[in-house]
Amino acid sequence: MNSDLLIVLGLLCATIVMFTVNRPPMDAVALLMMILLPMTGIITVPEALAGLADANIVLIAALFVIGEGLVRTGVAQQLGNVLVRRAGKSETRLILLLMGIVAGVGAFMSSTGVVAIFIPVVVRIAFNLSIAPGRLMMPLSIAALISGMMTLVATAPNLVVNAELTRHGFEGFGFFAFTPFGVPILLIAILYMFVARHWLCSKETLANPAASRPRFSTWIKEYQLKQRGFRLALQSGSPWIGRTIAELNLRSRCSLHIVSIERRRHFSTSILSPQADTVLEAQDVLFVSTNNPKIDINALCRENHLLELPFPDAYLSDISHSIGMAELIIPPNSKLIGKTVLESGFRTEYDLAVIGLKRNQQAWADLIREAKFAVGDVVLVGGSWHAIRKVHQSDHRDLIVMNMPLELENAVPVHAKAPFALGILALVVGLMVWGVIPNVQAALIGCLMLGLCKCIDMSSAYRSIHWQSLILIVGMLPFSLALERTGGIELAAGILGRLGGLDPRIMLAALFSVTALLGLFISNTATAVLMTPLALAVAGEMNVSPYPFCMTVALAASAAFMTPVSSPVNTLVVGPGRYSFFDFVRIGVPLALLVMLVTVALVPLMLPFTPVNME
Repeated sequence: MNSDLLIVLGLLCATIVMFTVNRPPMDAVALLMMILLPMTGIITVPEALAGLADANIVLIAALFVIGEGLVRTGVAQQLGNVLVRRAGKSETRLILLLMGIVAGVGAFMSSTGVVAIFIPVVVRIAFNLSIAPGRLMMPLSIAALISGMMTLVATAPNLVVNAELTRHGFEGFGFFAFTPFGVPILLIAILYMFVARHWLCSKETLANPAASRPRFSTWIKEYQLKQRGFRLALQSGSPWIGRTIAELNLRSRCSLHIVSIERRRHFSTSILSPQADTVLEAQDVLFVSTNNPKIDINALCRENHLLELPFPDAYLSDISHSIGMAELIIPPNSKLIGKTVLESGFRTEYDLAVIGLKRNQQAWADLIREAKFAVGDVVLVGGSWHAIRKVHQSDHRDLIVMNMPLELENAVPVHAKAPFALGILALVVGLMVWGVIPNVQAALIGCLMLGLCKCIDMSSAYRSIHWQSLILIVGMLPFSLALERTGGIELAAGILGRLGGLDPRIMLAALFSVTALLGLFISNTATAVLMTPLALAVAGEMNVSPYPFCMTVALAASAAFMTPVSSPVNTLVVGPGRYSFFDFVRIGVPLALLVMLVTVALVPLMLPFTPVNME
């Protein structure tokens, strides 16, 4: 063992210690190593910075942006809504659906992002089922980690392993090369969690998330909106077709407030916030609220060729991604005091419809349009989230936002663009699967198309990129080259080669174990950076195909179940799940052993040890 290798190993040990204690932050440690390694003379400054020009780094950044496009268009949230509807009251069905959906979504976007999206969904479901969130948060994080075993682009370690293969002259893995291993592992993990959930906290339940923030359903009851809300479809021949909302003047003529408009597009239904100049079209569905308890809705429909549609209990929640409600209070000295809704020009001024009124804690039962605003009145308004936020963030002295609903979390900026986001995602995946162009180009094309279709803007695209993760990868890549240049990889390969003897399966188990144990102290991405060159060297030492060994490293890197610091995915669920360090150990260690057994059994069947030629 030469002095250069001792220096590199010393720096590596220092890195692992700093990662373990998380002082300084991991990305700062990576930057520090990018500075120190060239000072040793073992690698040059350009070699230390080469990762910044690596195509896989650009690919990872582009995938963050594509994931943000799915969030901004509501695709990810809609999957959460499906989970809520399908799971019902069954915890077993919930775990099955939760892990399946999370693993499926995580195969195409950041697993960290997926967990962040699903945490509030899981918290609400846990309260509704009166179970501890800790029984669901662990399945959530495990499924997110296993999603990294589904596709080539699902997680950074896969891309690191693939890049190292191609750098050594071998053909890279295909887009779905990981799927035959990921699916069986997911099924086993789901069955395992059916049992292991009983080892998690079962007594502590989270406080009602609606205790401090009301829901739409609360206001529907309090303001009796169910009796005053209607869905009206414009049939052919309706005199309302082709006229603007201002021309119809429904507030004065019929005491109707148009809260939203459902308009059928080519591939989806859009929810529009009504404006004075909005022109109504045939087949539009108007959601209207009336403050006139004596209105004859049947006569109105007959006279204007309208069709009354069902108004399901969950209707307002279903459209909450675009249309919101809020409770406002009339403060002293407000210019609205003493004026009616019409006199104040409320809709024109705030772009919101008054759909309810409370005075002295009692809902107003008479015509709201005839009521004069008074100090302390609570006004329930409906309209676009943009208009509600505008009132909330402004310095209005005439209105104070008293309550924002829990459904605000479901609001997405560009819900109408969801079909475009799905189409672009399908195109990107198709280009990657067919191999028409390099993966990084396919992802960049997807980013540009998301911007062109206005699914995402530049500021949100930059914010979506997890720069700390990229710096961590870039900073750890020089270690691979330094260990290879000083003979560290060759030395470790020789030791493992002698341990493996004549049976490559033993070597697979050894590689998996070392990768998983290393992942206890440093991130799975950094683990993949360090272990992939070792896997390639071991394959060369044994004169067998490198693919089984590289696949084993990739799968082991994603099996970061054993500690809360092994992956940001685990760290995210510690708080909501109220987990201790030992919770991850007792759940994660047995699962990691199961994954290792499946890997050692399946990998040689799908990827034979037979030597392969380089490209």
